[in-house]
Amino acid sequence: MIHFISRLGLVAVAFAVSTAAMAQSYPSRPITLVVPYTPGTGIDIIARTVGPKLIERWGQPVVVENKPGASGNIGANAVAKAQPDGYTMMVTVNTFTITPALYASLPYDPVKDFTVVSGAATGNLALVAHPSAGIRDPKDLIAVAKLGKLNYSSPGNGTPQHLAMEVIKRRMGFDALHVPYKGAAQALTDLLGGQVQLAVLPVHTALPHARSGKLNAIAVSGERRSVLAPDLPTFADLGLRNLGLDLYFWVAGPPGLPADIARKWTQELAAVLQLQDVRDTFLRQGMVPNAVPPDEQTREIAADVARWRAFVAEAGIKAD
Repeated sequence: MIHFISRLGLVAVAFAVSTAAMAQSYPSRPITLVVPYTPGTGIDIIARTVGPKLIERWGQPVVVENKPGASGNIGANAVAKAQPDGYTMMVTVNTFTITPALYASLPYDPVKDFTVVSGAATGNLALVAHPSAGIRDPKDLIAVAKLGKLNYSSPGNGTPQHLAMEVIKRRMGFDALHVPYKGAAQALTDLLGGQVQLAVLPVHTALPHARSGKLNAIAVSGERRSVLAPDLPTFADLGLRNLGLDLYFWVAGPPGLPADIARKWTQELAAVLQLQDVRDTFLRQGMVPNAVPPDEQTREIAADVARWRAFVAEAGIKAD
């Protein structure tokens, strides 16, 4: 028995020493940074902006790998099942907190099966209308909605834009018919063509069309005004506080990621996100760098998973 306990102690010591050595030498080979969505998305831009900065700091390749499909579930599952050694990490967005409400079963737990190392950025959504709808502000919106002829586009059932509009409808007290599309491009095309009257868009997508007169921007999400559109009122300015519609992005690894490796990611990302050229790139895409501490970001993710589950069940929303 004594020998058995001694062996257990030696195993524990050996494991601790090997883990510490691994963390000290990390990274010693290429890192895969998984993006669970297609190229060109905000998440992809974050990964491809941060990746080269980490290469400079660590002297190891950081390979961005797009693994789209099933609303991000394919890429997320690959990371959840990866070895917890810091060589497979993920950049994702809070769409991740919606999918558990839309899929009866997921191959991973959205909170327990990931180690969050840092927040990365935040972004705003904008409520917009086609000029032909005669909607320039919230009062116009309510008046036109009373006529019962409003509809709105989204990239599909269960997308953040769809759920955001459903939240806005309930809080503002109007109704509009949902017209789901198979992707953002066609949804935007028909909005600009006047086939639909309303939409919720990422603020950096909405602003060029609003400034050219092709769309009317009504309000943006967030408790504070967007740095990209300080002249536009927020929903909070209109008395609609705590809608919880902002986009936020973060970096995570598999469960059981060694604390020293997680800490290294936290520290390095905090430094990279302060760089002016990184900030400028993010701002051009409507995002603000935001290195939220891991514990705080994890709590926000868990709270949003619970919130969206309750909302989707109440609203009877189904995924495509």
